[in-house]
Amino acid sequence: MKISRRAREVQESPIRKLAGFANDAKGRGIHIYHLNIGQPDIPTPEPFYKSINDFSEKVLAYGPSDGLPELKQAMVDYFSNYNIGLKKEDIVVTVGGSEAISFAFAAIGDPGDEVIVPEPFYTNYNGFATFTGLKVVPVETVAETGFHLPGVAEIEAKITDRTRAIMICSPNNPTGTVFSEDEIRRLGALAKKHDLFLVADEVYKEFTYDGEKHFSILELEGMEDRVIVTDSISKRYSACGARIGAVISRNPEVMQMILKFAQARLCPATLDQVGAIGAYGMPMDYFKGIQREYQKRRDILCDMLTSNKDIVLRKPKGAFYIMAKIPVDDSDIFARWLLESFDFEGETVMVAPGAGFYSTPGKGRSEVRMAYVLETQKLEKAANIFLRGIEEYNSSS
Repeated sequence: MKISRRAREVQESPIRKLAGFANDAKGRGIHIYHLNIGQPDIPTPEPFYKSINDFSEKVLAYGPSDGLPELKQAMVDYFSNYNIGLKKEDIVVTVGGSEAISFAFAAIGDPGDEVIVPEPFYTNYNGFATFTGLKVVPVETVAETGFHLPGVAEIEAKITDRTRAIMICSPNNPTGTVFSEDEIRRLGALAKKHDLFLVADEVYKEFTYDGEKHFSILELEGMEDRVIVTDSISKRYSACGARIGAVISRNPEVMQMILKFAQARLCPATLDQVGAIGAYGMPMDYFKGIQREYQKRRDILCDMLTSNKDIVLRKPKGAFYIMAKIPVDDSDIFARWLLESFDFEGETVMVAPGAGFYSTPGKGRSEVRMAYVLETQKLEKAANIFLRGIEEYNSSS
């Protein structure tokens, strides 16, 4: 039987591909600190569950394909706190941020068209592009500059007659970089100059530190027809399993096309949307304590890792990830070794190898992504074990 080329070309997730080795290690009695996946340990807020518990409809029926009107209004109200004016018609609720990105890609390009993306980038962008037939065209960013964007000329050199969009993620997964207002305005001007869409994955918009402020592409003036945001409650409300995201754009034609995709998959899960309505009803002060907690974790992890002078890491300003350049030749081999051959007092760590966050062959081989989603005491233990692992790995090589 013949398997599709699409299926063969979809990238294996660097975040999850070592799961089998982790399970084997657990079977040997090894405790693993999971720094490989962005699963927050912050409790999902109680209003999320209360809204679901209070749901009293006798039949759990299909909902509207574009999402419950009450949820869309809650999102409009939420974005107004950032002085971002939206209408319900500007939002299509999706099955997580993943579907939002797939819908956006499908709406803006045909097979063979191109999307420019700074790398490293969230690994599943490769998969979403493969599903929709698009080609990711990478623009290199580097650890030494904190993974900030290169000059406009370097990005502009990537534009061809097949380019349909520039896509960014800020605050960034996997690097934690928060692109500045100036960086984003320069991208906006470039998109306008070449008649491109500007797409932004902004699911980490609340997670900024050291007084840094997230600047949304929705704040760009005169760009309403070419700006598309993909969003999600997964990290915002520590509700990764709820699978509620959104595509947001003020371009009516784009939203009409995305609505057709949404109709083809019927509707998002009703109860998850009901929970999201409850979460969006909380005061904005909810995020202050969470920001303080993640900033504390970031400081612990970064300070401990940079105690090794051979690790290249600039303290990121957002999200809850670091992308570190470490003194190993191949982080895929090293990450597997941590699970198969190493432990310290019966414990080890699981990290995501860096190469999977690049589309350029050979890039990221000496990098790892680590998510600081563990409470501080566990995070300190994990960082200590990781540093010991590097020392032992290099001494035995």
